[in-house]
Amino acid sequence: MRQINTNTACSGKMSFGRSALITVLCLSASLSAMAQAMGGAQTLFISNEVSKDNMVTLRFNAPKANDVKVVTQMTKAPQQMKKNDKGVWEVTFGPVKPDMYPYAFNVDGVQVADPGNSNIFPNENFQNSVLDVPGPTPLVHSIRNVPHGLVTYRYYNSAELGNRTVVVYTPPGYEANPSKKYPVLYLLHGSSDTEETWTKVGRANFILDNLIKEGKAQEMIIVMPYGRAYPTITKTGSLRDWPNLQEFKKDFFGNLMPFVEKNYRTKNDKDSRAIAGFSGGGGTSLYFGLNNQDKFSYVIGFAPGMLKNEFDRNNAYAFENPEKTNKQLKLFWMGVGTEDPTYGTIKNDYMKVLDEKKIKYESFFSDGGHTWMNCKLFLSTVAQKLFK
Repeated sequence: MRQINTNTACSGKMSFGRSALITVLCLSASLSAMAQAMGGAQTLFISNEVSKDNMVTLRFNAPKANDVKVVTQMTKAPQQMKKNDKGVWEVTFGPVKPDMYPYAFNVDGVQVADPGNSNIFPNENFQNSVLDVPGPTPLVHSIRNVPHGLVTYRYYNSAELGNRTVVVYTPPGYEANPSKKYPVLYLLHGSSDTEETWTKVGRANFILDNLIKEGKAQEMIIVMPYGRAYPTITKTGSLRDWPNLQEFKKDFFGNLMPFVEKNYRTKNDKDSRAIAGFSGGGGTSLYFGLNNQDKFSYVIGFAPGMLKNEFDRNNAYAFENPEKTNKQLKLFWMGVGTEDPTYGTIKNDYMKVLDEKKIKYESFFSDGGHTWMNCKLFLSTVAQKLFK
């Protein structure tokens, strides 16, 4: 193979026909610098592969490392990798059930994302990559040949918190129907996630695209805000911690909702609003929804974070008048995996209290744990129940 001076190529002096090749070479040069910083020379390889029979192969270049493992929810335990004569660590495992999975490399005790995978898991506490393991038929979160909605990054201002980011999904046809108004789902992420996690890992936009096309879900706007009241609240702890609930509540109702209803064609009655969330964001969604039944008719928790000693405080309005709660809510829904650490508190404690108070709710139990694979399942299930 003829050698090409990548320093010259990356300077921009190239012909159009070579652009794709030069892009690869520039990326290779960047990876080479990274590899050399880790003590190894440039080695070209594919870092992640999924075979037709759903066997997964992962590779990581670290010639001077002593131990490399894959930490992933594709398997029950970390996978030990083996180093070849070029210094590339490799492991193959499976078959893996079709879905999207987070994974990372543990290199001598340091966890890093896959530098060869641009699909990064947005999170404030760890670095993970995301791998799509396709099935024989498209999954509910797959990118299909259907009309697609629009995902936009918007900014609104809070006097207390400064400029805030929110990701907004508008359904297919929103731009073409300037007079049509839509119901809204406010969708909250987990405690260490960000406003991007529901689209980049939870695939909320593609799930709704597919369900709408199939006639299984109503057209709706999805609002995905950043759920931590930073910088007032530090980037630690659960989103359902009381101080964050109080600060984020002011931002949510005082800034976010007015921004959405001013800038989007929303139906602004309670029967056209739903709130849902995962983990700490699930605890937040229950707290906001159950205590503001004049604003939400649909209240949803995906493995919602909660503690027994918080039940009375966080459910004060709903518990005060269970009969009124049953009349006000069109749907009170919770989903949790049977291996999820929150399962016992939700199933054995919280639902028991709801039963004693005769508050109506729907429950959904799945296999697996506290994962975004379950989040996609929960969203695709409950989305079909909204605004009908």
